[in-house]
Amino acid sequence: MRLKADLTLFAVAIIWGTAFIAQDVAGQYRVAYLFNAASFLLGALALLPFLPRRSPQAPLSRSEIGWMSLAGLVLFVAAALQQIGIFYTQVANAGFLTSLYTVITPFLLWWFFREKPHWLDAVAVSGAVAGAYLLSTSGQGLQFQQGDGLVFAGALFWALHFVILGKFASRYEPVTFSIGQFLVCGLLNLAVGLLTEPLSALTALPLLGAIVYRGLMSVGIGYTLQVWGQNHTPPTDAALILGLESVFAALAGWLFLQQTLQSIQLIGCAVIFTAVMLSQLKSRPTE
Repeated sequence: MRLKADLTLFAVAIIWGTAFIAQDVAGQYRVAYLFNAASFLLGALALLPFLPRRSPQAPLSRSEIGWMSLAGLVLFVAAALQQIGIFYTQVANAGFLTSLYTVITPFLLWWFFREKPHWLDAVAVSGAVAGAYLLSTSGQGLQFQQGDGLVFAGALFWALHFVILGKFASRYEPVTFSIGQFLVCGLLNLAVGLLTEPLSALTALPLLGAIVYRGLMSVGIGYTLQVWGQNHTPPTDAALILGLESVFAALAGWLFLQQTLQSIQLIGCAVIFTAVMLSQLKSRPTE
């Protein structure tokens, strides 16, 4: 089960990496909240046919509603900070700073749950950060931009979202939990977007295409598989595997946007892959 979960999260990393292209399109139109609202509400709508039937005697529990709402709130903050930050910084900076959630996750687990990181976690996380640095900056160093603080703040909330899913979402049915957090996230984005962004911006065909891809693939499929995968994989390991999205984002840029990768960036990809594989060497229960 552990291997199946890890492979599932690996597939999610591919989906999320390619979704950066859609987010870049939204960034060109300077739309964040409405883009996120449409994406997450579409993702929730796409999952409705797969929602398990509940008997009238088994409604959602108060605790389930509470954790879905908290996960949706954290997801709203993380996605908003990341998308707005992309407006004001380079993609390389955004990719590196977002990947820092792999560092933050084990510290949150240590702080809130007194779970000391395995020594291999420390080595793997350090390798993942080093690889992301080479991949995102070509070893030339970060030139800090206006939106970097927003993207880094978003990484804090991505890590918190990972911890919530890893510790609490496993108690509940994954499709139901996913729909719940998507609705909360989408409605919060919609409320803020209607107040701050022009609704007419969503009529642009490229932006509509970006919403469909992100809503169906990144949100509907990706986040739901994440919930299931984290039911069977420790949060730190999940963060490292999903951190591969930066690698697949770079590969997607090469395939679809004709963005070339330098040798040092390819080395960075290899370092990240090695770090993730290293994290899998720990002795863990299979269920």
